[in-house]
Amino acid sequence: MPLMLCCCIRPLIFLLRVKMPCSLSLPLISNAGFFIDMIISYNWLSEYLPETVEAEKLGKILTALGLEVEHLEHYEGVKGSLAGLVIGQVVSCEKHPDADKLHITQVKTDAAELLQIVCGAPNVAVGQKVVVAPVGCTIHPHSGEPLTMKKAKIRGVESQGMICAEDEIGLGASHDGILVLPADAPVGTTATEYFKPYTDWIYEIGLTPNRMDAMSHLGVARDVCAWLNHHQQKSGGVKSPLRNTAWKTDAKTTSPVAVRIENPLACQRYTGVAITGIVVAESPQWLKDKLTAVGVRPINNVVDVTNFILHETGQPLHAFDMEKIGGGAIVVKNLANETPFVTLDGKVRTLHADDLMICDGNDAPMCLAGVFGGQHSGVSAATTQIFLESAWFDPITIRKTSFRHGLRTEAAARYEKGIDISNCAAVLKRAALMVKTLCGGEIVGELADVYPNPRPKTEISLKFHYLKKLSGKNYHPDTVKGILESLGFEFLKEGSNDFWFAVPYSKPDIALPADIVEEIMRVDGYDNVEIPQAIMMSPSADALQLTESWRQKISGHLCGAGFLEMLNNSITNSAYYSPEALQAAVKMLNNLSSELDVLRPSMLETGLQTIAHNLNRRNLDLLLFEFGRTYSQPTPGKYEERTHCCLFASGHWTLQSWNQKAKAADLFLMKGQVEQLLATMGIDGYKWQAWQTEGQNGLELLKNNTSLGTLGMPTAQKLQQFGIKQPVIVANLYWDSLMALLERRTIVFKGISKFPGVERDLAMVVEKSLTYDRVQQAAAAAKAQNLQSMELFDVFESEKLGAQKKSLAVHFTFLNEAKTLTDKEIDQAMQRLVTSFEQQLGAEIRK
Repeated sequence: MPLMLCCCIRPLIFLLRVKMPCSLSLPLISNAGFFIDMIISYNWLSEYLPETVEAEKLGKILTALGLEVEHLEHYEGVKGSLAGLVIGQVVSCEKHPDADKLHITQVKTDAAELLQIVCGAPNVAVGQKVVVAPVGCTIHPHSGEPLTMKKAKIRGVESQGMICAEDEIGLGASHDGILVLPADAPVGTTATEYFKPYTDWIYEIGLTPNRMDAMSHLGVARDVCAWLNHHQQKSGGVKSPLRNTAWKTDAKTTSPVAVRIENPLACQRYTGVAITGIVVAESPQWLKDKLTAVGVRPINNVVDVTNFILHETGQPLHAFDMEKIGGGAIVVKNLANETPFVTLDGKVRTLHADDLMICDGNDAPMCLAGVFGGQHSGVSAATTQIFLESAWFDPITIRKTSFRHGLRTEAAARYEKGIDISNCAAVLKRAALMVKTLCGGEIVGELADVYPNPRPKTEISLKFHYLKKLSGKNYHPDTVKGILESLGFEFLKEGSNDFWFAVPYSKPDIALPADIVEEIMRVDGYDNVEIPQAIMMSPSADALQLTESWRQKISGHLCGAGFLEMLNNSITNSAYYSPEALQAAVKMLNNLSSELDVLRPSMLETGLQTIAHNLNRRNLDLLLFEFGRTYSQPTPGKYEERTHCCLFASGHWTLQSWNQKAKAADLFLMKGQVEQLLATMGIDGYKWQAWQTEGQNGLELLKNNTSLGTLGMPTAQKLQQFGIKQPVIVANLYWDSLMALLERRTIVFKGISKFPGVERDLAMVVEKSLTYDRVQQAAAAAKAQNLQSMELFDVFESEKLGAQKKSLAVHFTFLNEAKTLTDKEIDQAMQRLVTSFEQQLGAEIRK
């Protein structure tokens, strides 16, 4: 998916997921979601609406309501929906003269002429009703690529299509022979009309984390009905299957399973019902189609009912095999720390004392409440009686348990956002009746409903002037009541200047008057907010702070040099770092996911993650930079935060063109780029020295014994950790240290010298291991008068120079601001340099 930005001075490459309008398209680096992806079926949703709304229009309504449709896709239960295939009848069938296993058939498809088709199926026979793929038709096999039918000669006999097996058209996996239809199948009918394969439109909605009320088809339908009621005056509400449920049971008989809650804070309501005499089997096709369309794999009729109810109402359910509930009771409680528990996936997990458990009457754990079932209490093919659970669990407790054990389930995702506590019993009745219909059996005893402390509804007062102030629009009181009542709010009373509403249990995020205003505005439409004729504002005239001003300048400099800016997540994976590096790292207490559990202690790993993502997508030549922060905890309770300007290069620094060859990125090119940045900032008098740390080797940038940054190349081992196979060069500048220098800097202006500079070159033979830094130090020690600058312009190595020797050629510039230098003065300065090089470096001056 391309990344879209609305306005920017320079190009950005984001690691984060960005929600903005579009005008500039750039390659996406990675996604790390701040939004919850909710899959909604158009067919399923339409069942709850008062009238049918065209799919594309419905998508626009959802986006207008704040349920942003990120993707609308046509879903086909059978690939290609059997388009082009027709029902035919085999009129004649003869042996192929040149092949023992082939038959020459004449097939009637209600066309003017019979189709001659060569068929290799062993079960083809005269009179059969079959599925025919005529010439020009494209078939979509159960596995493999689509195939378009063409006229062909098979062993010298022309074939005008194909008689199909079920796997060849995606109706099944069998290839034992052609698909033979019942005798009453109408010849000439299209296969699409005969089989009626399931098709649908699927919405992928990006939900903000507070919209748990929209994490179900009924919740989305409630919003759509509110929109239709307000904009099109459609008075019909949601066609909820929870209303008027035909619930019949023997109320005089208590439930065979008693329910006891020992932790009423973590489980405020628990309902359950027993059903006996069921048969666990495959679900009917309509149920499998609905679940498959929203990405849920059908398992069996009992489990599929619980998944169906989850996506319909947003209420998670759990089915226990009643024969495995020891002691005839369900106990909701916490167990001792480090208690072992085998979950449904067969793994032994060590429980934490804060994990809420569903136990039986013998205190044996059966389920991680609201998160994951146990291996020994779930429904199996042999199950004949179940106990169906519908409960409300504390969101914080569920989220902590889910992350603690690395179990991110659909149920946990809903419980941790908060569910409708008032719906527990109604949803359970709906589910129990579905189980009875699809699985057989009888509901035994009354519904168990333990609700020790019924929760009152939140009541909020909304003042008229506050609504006008926040929305910028005058709403009629009837409009406000109509919108909120259609969303499930209960109107309590109207004062002289305010309304009082009771918030529905389905909206636990509504707590303030501002939340009510948001509900009104999103149904009315943000596009309908009135724009005043005049807008009064006082723009800020404050100058940019020093650090922000220089950040913009340096960003512009780097973009001009061909770099692209990236923005990486400051929260990263602790697996990238060694135990030593993690000792001072800041660890997340309530991390977003198991892979994002620590604040980055260095800029290197997140940058390499971005580079690896690009290299894996054949974006091989990268010049990237990032302004970011690192975090550490040197001592317990004391935290440090540092700002960095980090440059990354990999692949080619410059690309090949008609007038130049491609140049690979290397340490010296990056060093030159850093020195250009320092020159732009007016920083001089620095030096480079050898530097090494875990995962990197290179140079350290120093000024007055203060480190300003590092330059190096990650080791092969570090690159292998990210699957990177080409060299990477990294420059890490300590932005806070650079800003501290600039704050103390005094800007001095001086004119250009009226007198010319004098240039001299000097070549010397030195030890091969000698660094240029040593040459600079020797030149400084010579104290040669009027020396303005020096620059290395050639390095030459040859056996003629001697073993382990090399030649360095250095260019010197001399300048005096007050006079023109004479040859004698230049010669004296050069002699001081030569003497220093000979004595300190053991250099041999080349004449």
